[in-house]
This record gives sequence, structure tokens and C-alpha cells, in this order.
Amino acid sequence: MKKILILILIILSQKFYAQEKQLNTAPKVDKRVELLSIVFRLAGNEEYNSTKFKIYTDRIESHFNPYKNHEAIEFAKELKKKKGILYNAVVDLAVILDDKLNPLIDFSTTLPDLRWSKDDAIKFISLLKRFYKDAECDKFFRGNEELFQDISNRFGLVYKTLDLNWFQSFYGKKADENFNIIISPGCGDQNYGPSYMLPNGKKEVFAIMGTWKFDESGMPVYKQSEYLPTIIHEFNHQFVNPLLAKYKDSFEESGKGIFTAVEYEMSRQQAYGDWQIMINEALVRAAAIKYFIDHGAAGSEIQMMMNNESNIGFIWIKGLVEELVKYGNQRTTYPTLESYMPVLSDSYKTFAEKVSQFDAQKPKVTSISEFTNNARDVSPRVKTITINFDRPLAGKGFSVYYGNKGKLAFPQLDSIYYTNENKSVVMEVQLIPDKEYQFVLVGKNFKSTQGIGLRTYEVYFKTAKNQNR
Repeated sequence: MKKILILILIILSQKFYAQEKQLNTAPKVDKRVELLSIVFRLAGNEEYNSTKFKIYTDRIESHFNPYKNHEAIEFAKELKKKKGILYNAVVDLAVILDDKLNPLIDFSTTLPDLRWSKDDAIKFISLLKRFYKDAECDKFFRGNEELFQDISNRFGLVYKTLDLNWFQSFYGKKADENFNIIISPGCGDQNYGPSYMLPNGKKEVFAIMGTWKFDESGMPVYKQSEYLPTIIHEFNHQFVNPLLAKYKDSFEESGKGIFTAVEYEMSRQQAYGDWQIMINEALVRAAAIKYFIDHGAAGSEIQMMMNNESNIGFIWIKGLVEELVKYGNQRTTYPTLESYMPVLSDSYKTFAEKVSQFDAQKPKVTSISEFTNNARDVSPRVKTITINFDRPLAGKGFSVYYGNKGKLAFPQLDSIYYTNENKSVVMEVQLIPDKEYQFVLVGKNFKSTQGIGLRTYEVYFKTAKNQNR
């Protein structure tokens, strides 16, 4: 019995050691990420200007408001406007800095993000160091150490449930990467997955987790059901992105075919601007579902996950998950996911064919009678917007939604009705001069006579300044 107990302890210690090798430290708040989020908050980046964590953001405003016109902030504004330094481009730079804000990589060979140039990165880091000193950032971070520790403790319950060994097992490759989980109150409700390669060939991989839910006291709440899938999602990217980049050519034709059918859902609703990003996201999401299958999630939970992905445009996700299950059942033949890529590529040809066939059955908008979509000089005297379809619709309802510009861009709608034997819909509107308008037609109620929903169509236009035009 004693020998058996010792053997069990050895096995458990080896498993623990394997996980610890892959995750450098327990999740914590990272001052580099917070510093960059504060700088771009002051620069006006919307994604870094959440006020939900009032306890923390009030402290930021109180401490840093006097430095809003600092040269570092002004340059950050310029980078935002001219170079598109937004969202992940901000934290991508943060993680490649050491504690003294010196870069860990050579900008002559590698950049944190394609939006950064070598000169911009070097100049910004120089100004960042000056800002750190001038704005007494060290004092701010010392004053918030207790808050940061409380945040780390609260996140601990999610971290303890993560099975890092699964990634090496599923992808079939040795996990040379160092995994790092960063909790960021400054990133608001955004999550990011940056990575970089050290000179010694070691890859540093990060899951930066935002903070978006709070208890009655105003402190963060990290629910396992919300954060664990996101961590798994972000870590999957580090395996999937380079793998699909390597096999890009074999997925290009089918990827472009699918992207054509779901372009609005991908590019407008989720900022996935091309077929390759879409393919990466699809495999990442399918792999995340496979993680939960392998960890005993109920069938109803798996179905709900697939439904959620399908509803936001990944309508082939069920077939993709099924392929990953097949891969998992044939590991002797396919020891790594890379060895399964030719099979996956062939499956994508089938997915693309089915998606294209389904898309061909969808009614589509052919024109707008009063003006061309995306026009920027529409007369404000226009009283109707007539949407024309390529076939008669069932005529049993309407589904016109706000676009990403929100309620303010939606025209004042007096009435809406079908005409032209249900091949057109007329919207009676009241427009005002020099204003952007946007709305989206979706297939919820706009359906063919066979009950198939309309391909999503966004209408955007701007009225002319002259009232009499």
C-alpha cells in the first residue's frame, strides 16, 4: 500500500510539474498592460474607456487627469488616428516590454503588430518612459497593489479548473510555449491573445482577460462559465493561427467561398475582415468545444455552444466539431492535428459547397430604388426607401435592425409595407440634412415563400447638407 501511495504521488507531482512548465505564474494583474491601457484611455480609445469598474476607473481619472496633455498621450492620439493603434495593437506592445519598459524583442526583425512601425514603437516607448516618471505611475501602482491582489485572488477559482495539458494532447505537439494569464481591469470587456518569440526560440503566449461583471460592492466577479471558455479560446489561437498560416493555400478557395456567404456576420458584426481570419476563428471555436467534449460536458451544453456559434455566422461549426471528434478517435493514424490538415482541408470543400448551396436559396437585396447604397449625398427630401429583392417574399413580417452605429443612425420610420407582389418593401421615413443613416435587414422575418431567411443586408447612406437638394 505504501509503494502504491508513493507511485500515485509521483504521478501526481509529474502532472503538476507538466502544467507548471506551461504556465509561468498564477494569473495576475500586469502593470505593463495596465499602463498601456491607461495611456490609450487618456488618448480616447473607446475600447479602453469602460467605466464599469468604477472603483478603479475613478482612481485612474483622479491620478492621471492632470497628464491628459502629456506628449506621450498626444502621440498615442496620433497613433490611434493615423496608424489604427486600437484594441490588440495596444496590449501587443505591452507584453513585449520588461519591467523597465525596454523591449524584449528586436524591432528591426519583429514588431508587436503590423500596425506598429519600428520608428513609431521606439518613439512611443521613449515617451512612455517619460510619462511613467512624470505622471508618478509607480506611486499609482503601489497604491493599487492591494486591489490588484484582490482581483488575482478572485480570478483564482477559474484558473484552478484549467487543464493546460489538454492543449499538448489535442494538438499532438510539445508545448514549448510559456503560457501566461493576465487579468486586466483596464481592458474593460475586451479579451486578447498576444504572443511573441524570444531570441532563444521560446514563445511567450498570453491570454489577457478583461473585467466586465461586478458584485454589489463594485468589485469584479469572474464566473467560470464566462471566463474559462475565453481562456481556452485565446490559448487555442496560439496553435491554430500558425498551423492554418502554414496550410493557407489548401483552404483558400473554400474559405473564400464561405466568406462570401457570411461576410456581413464576419466583417461587420465581428470585425473578422477576411476569409483567413474567419477560418482561424472557426477552428479555434471548434477546438474550444472539443475541449468541453473531452471534459465531459453534457450533450445539451455542447449543442448550445454550437448553436451560439452558428447564430453568429459559423453555420458549418457542427461539421467542423464532428471532424475534430473523428480526429480524436484516430490518433494512431493522425498523431497531430497538423497531420490531419489534409483531411480537414477536404472537409472544408464540402462545408463550402453546402454553405454555397444554402446561400443560393436565400433571398437577396438587389437594389434600393431612391439611391445607391453607401451614397453620401442623398436628398433629405426623400420620403421613401424602397428595398427590392430578387424574388417574392412570404410577406408575413419585417425585421429591420439597428446597425453598429446604433439607434441614432436609424431613420425616423413612419410606416413599412410590402409592394410589387412582395418583391419590394417600402419604408416611409423622415430624413434630416447632413446625417449618417444605417440599418440592417435580416432574415428573421424577411423570408422566402419556402421559409428561408434573407441574406443579411446593411443599408448605409448620408444625406446632403442642402435641405433643398
